[in-house]
Amino acid sequence: MTGTTPHTLSTDHLPSLDAHRLEVIHVEGDAYSVDIRDHRLHVDQPLEAGGTDTAPTPTELFAASLATCVAFYAGRYLHRHGLPRAGLRVHAEFTMAADRPARVTSLRLMITPPPELPEQRRAALLAVVSHCTVHNTLHEPPDIAVELAP
Repeated sequence: MTGTTPHTLSTDHLPSLDAHRLEVIHVEGDAYSVDIRDHRLHVDQPLEAGGTDTAPTPTELFAASLATCVAFYAGRYLHRHGLPRAGLRVHAEFTMAADRPARVTSLRLMITPPPELPEQRRAALLAVVSHCTVHNTLHEPPDIAVELAP
């Protein structure tokens, strides 16, 4: 493609009116800011990868997204059943592929429930968190379109 041919987008590719939006803006070097509603996050790369290590990497935020979604679902489950959330923790570990393309090959989450969680509720808690939105999305991947603005 030479870039001289006019391109039109079909209405199939236009974002729906209920689409959630965010914007990523270059800051400097390998650092970017992400504006989401009235919040701003930052991403960067570690020093050994050429960044300035001022923020997590996009891949770390990916793992954090899953871990925080699991924590949110766990917290809601506990609240719904009148159980305290204090002490709830989610530990995440991920490994990267040794070959190409660059990607996460495994994610492991370890949920530490509050000590007050009754033994008979453990399986239900695990079932609920295993169906958080991010986990569901990884199992049923969305359509992804990457385009250049005109």
